[in-house]
Amino acid sequence: MFDSTFWSMMGYLWAGLAVAMALLFVVQIKIRDAGWVDVMWTAGLGVCAVVMYFFADGNSDRRLLTALLAAAWSLRLTIHLFIRVWRGPEDGRYQAMRESMGDKKFRPFLFFFNQGQALLVVILVVPFWIAMSNQAAFPAWLDFAAGALWLISVTGEGIADYQLSRFKSKPDSKGKTCRDGLWRYSRHPNYFFQSLFWWTFVLLSIGTEYWYISLLSPALILLFILKFTGIPYTEAQAIKSRGDDYRAYQRETSAFVPWFPKKAATS
Repeated sequence: MFDSTFWSMMGYLWAGLAVAMALLFVVQIKIRDAGWVDVMWTAGLGVCAVVMYFFADGNSDRRLLTALLAAAWSLRLTIHLFIRVWRGPEDGRYQAMRESMGDKKFRPFLFFFNQGQALLVVILVVPFWIAMSNQAAFPAWLDFAAGALWLISVTGEGIADYQLSRFKSKPDSKGKTCRDGLWRYSRHPNYFFQSLFWWTFVLLSIGTEYWYISLLSPALILLFILKFTGIPYTEAQAIKSRGDDYRAYQRETSAFVPWFPKKAATS
C-alpha cells in the first residue's frame, strides 16, 4: 500500500500543488484577495483523487467509487467557492488576518499559508489512497454506509451554502445574521457537513491493514474548523460586522452540531 509508487506519486502531487500555490500567491497579492486559496485547495483534493485512481491497486469498483465521491464533492464545492470569491469581497477570515497583521507581515504569511495548504492537501488525500487500496469484495455493507454518509454530507453542505447565498442576496440582509433553514440549528452547518464528508473514506478504508490512518483526515479537518481557520476567524468577523445581532445568535444557536435553538432571553 505505502510502497515506492505511493511515495513517488505523493512527491509529484506535492510538487505540483506547491508550484500552483506559489503562482496563485502572485495573483492574490496583485488583486488583494486571499480567498482564492480556498478554491485552489478544494480543486486540488479532487485532482489528487483522480490521479490516485490510476495508481492504486485495490478493488476496481471501490477504487472508482472512491474517486467519484471525492471528485464530485470537490467539483461542487470548487464551483460554489469560485462563484463566491469571484462575485464577492475578500472572505472575512482573510480580512481579519490582514487587518491584524498589516500588509507587510501578511504577504509572507500568505505565501507560507498557501504552501501549508498544499501540504495539507497531500496529507488529507491519504485516506483516498487507503480506500482505493482496499481489496475486500465489493459491494459490502460499509460501502453502502459510506455512500449514504457521502450523500447526507454533500446534500447538507450544498443546502447550507445555498441558503446562506440566498440570504446574502437579499437587499436588506446587510448587518443581519442568516437564520434560514439549517442556519437556525447551527451557526456553521456547512462546516458540520463538510466534517462528515471525510468519514466517508474511513468507512471505505475499513478492511485494510492501515485503515486507522484514515482517521487523520477527519481529525485534522475538525481541528482546523474548531480552532484555527474556520469558526474562530469567521465569528470574529461576524461580530465585527453584525455586532449584537450575532452575539444573540451565538447565545441562541449551537456553534457546530445542528440542534434546536435556545429561546431568546426576555427581560
